[in-house]
Amino acid sequence: MATYTLPELPYDYAALAPVISPEIIELHHDKHHAAYVKGANDTLEQLAEARDKEAWGTINGLEKNLAFHLSGHILHSIYWHNMTGDGGGEPHEKDGVGELADAIAESFGSYAGFKAQLTKAAATTQGSGWGVLAYEPVSGRLVVEQIYDHQGNVGQGSVPILVFDAWEHAFYLQYKNQKVDFIEAMWQVVNWQDVAKRYASAKQRAHSLLLAP
Repeated sequence: MATYTLPELPYDYAALAPVISPEIIELHHDKHHAAYVKGANDTLEQLAEARDKEAWGTINGLEKNLAFHLSGHILHSIYWHNMTGDGGGEPHEKDGVGELADAIAESFGSYAGFKAQLTKAAATTQGSGWGVLAYEPVSGRLVVEQIYDHQGNVGQGSVPILVFDAWEHAFYLQYKNQKVDFIEAMWQVVNWQDVAKRYASAKQRAHSLLLAP
C-alpha cells in the first residue's frame, strides 16, 4: 500500500525571515505537516483493517479523516515551494512568468484585483483554512478558493497552484491574532517561478479531466 512521507524543506528554517520566523517554519514543517502525513498513513491502515474485517461502522469518520490529513499533506507540500526568500513583487514577462501574468489578468481583470481577492479570501477564512489560487480545468481559467480546514469548499477538479496557509499555527507565534498582517506579508515571499510551473503543468494535464460527453 502506498504511504506518504514528509518532504524536506527546499530551504533552511531562516530562509523566509523576517516574513516568517525560523521557529514557525521549524514547528510548522516538523510538527504540524508531519502530523498530517502520519494521520493519512494511519487512516489508510485503518481502512485496510476495516475492509479485511468488513467492519464498516467507522467508514464515515475514516473517510473524513483521510480527506483531512491527505489534503493537509498536499497543501503544505505546495506551500513550502510556493515561497522563497528572493520572491515577492508582481509576476512579469521579463521574469519568465508572462503566461501566468496574462492568465491572472484575464481571469481577474488585473493583478491588483487578483491580489485583493486572494488576500481577502485567506484573511477572512473563518476558523482554520487556506486562501488558494487554483486552475479550474473545465473553464480553463484561474479561480480563487477559500478552503475550510484543508478540504472543504473546493471546486472538484481544480488544481491548487498558489496557497496561503491561514491556520493559526502558520503565524500566531509571530503575528499573534493579526491574520491580515500575516497574509499581507506573505506577498513578499511568493515564488512566482514555482507558481508559473504549476500553472503550466495544470494546463497540460487538463485534458485528462474530461467531463462526460
